[in-house]
Amino acid sequence: MDFLRPPKPRPGDKVAVVSPSSGLAGLLPLPFELGLRRLREDFGLEPVEYPATRVMGATPRQRADDLHAAFADPEITAVFSAIGGDDQITVLPLLDTELLRAHPKPFFGYSDNTNLLVTLWNLGVVGYHGGAVMVEFGRPGALHPLTERSLRAAVFGTDEPFELSEPGETGHVTGRWEDPATFAAEPVLEPAGGWVWHRADRVVEGPSWGGNLEILSWLLMADRGIREPEAYAGCVLFLETSEELPSDDEVYRVLRCMGERGLLARFPAVLMGRAKSWSFGRPLGPEQRAAYAARQQAAVRRALAEYAPDTMAVFDVDLGHTDPQQVIPYGGTVRVDGPARRITVVY
Repeated sequence: MDFLRPPKPRPGDKVAVVSPSSGLAGLLPLPFELGLRRLREDFGLEPVEYPATRVMGATPRQRADDLHAAFADPEITAVFSAIGGDDQITVLPLLDTELLRAHPKPFFGYSDNTNLLVTLWNLGVVGYHGGAVMVEFGRPGALHPLTERSLRAAVFGTDEPFELSEPGETGHVTGRWEDPATFAAEPVLEPAGGWVWHRADRVVEGPSWGGNLEILSWLLMADRGIREPEAYAGCVLFLETSEELPSDDEVYRVLRCMGERGLLARFPAVLMGRAKSWSFGRPLGPEQRAAYAARQQAAVRRALAEYAPDTMAVFDVDLGHTDPQQVIPYGGTVRVDGPARRITVVY
């Protein structure tokens, strides 16, 4: 399948800010306003909000209408999601896919926005997994340098493949977004182990597909947007999990279903995001977080051993619900070089 990389914005351009999932921007304005300010002042872009962006409980039709308007507007050169959520799957049947195909634009989002990224992939349009306005752009204190470097390359484009980096530090614990004190200093980070390589005796290069594992599981259950296994042959699968902290059993079961469907073995390489291992609902301590991440990695290894024993894997890549976060092109070329221990992407 051939993929189109939409033209990138330039400083001074208008970009859309939408909430295809949740209108949390209306309830939690502090990170949202900070994210908008950084888009303007640090990236030189002019964000344009759409009607449902700050509306909690906006209908699927209202959110679909915002997406249609953003993609169809000739003055808009990119589309950014405010944040994720949990019901974007209800928007999918309302989307005018021919409109999206006719007006391709870079779309940035992750988590529940995996739904729209899958839709764009099926249309042959490259999207971008990462870069939420309220999270990455609205990070307290400052953008993490690694996040900013990746975001700039993804937003504005680069003529050369972009090499992902091992950060050496990671953050799990966050402050309350309704508390102004949260934004007075950067989040506390802790040392992070490097990437963990599995069957790294080859080089794999291909278009990427994947996203948030929980959202993909819902798409599988609804039989929506998931194509026949042959469509993914030779692609690089990337996966990550959310702040809901799915159990290792759940992670294994989702991958087992992908295996039973014939999907898992189609991917010659897998990038597994560093596990999100803390939330306000489950405030795990350092040892508990390490144990949770270890169990999740073991679950992925088990599924690969059973359904894709020849697949190369890289664990603890900083994508998805991580701080720092590196943007992964969705449908763009990813090169996983096992012998050199390098991952490069084309934005």
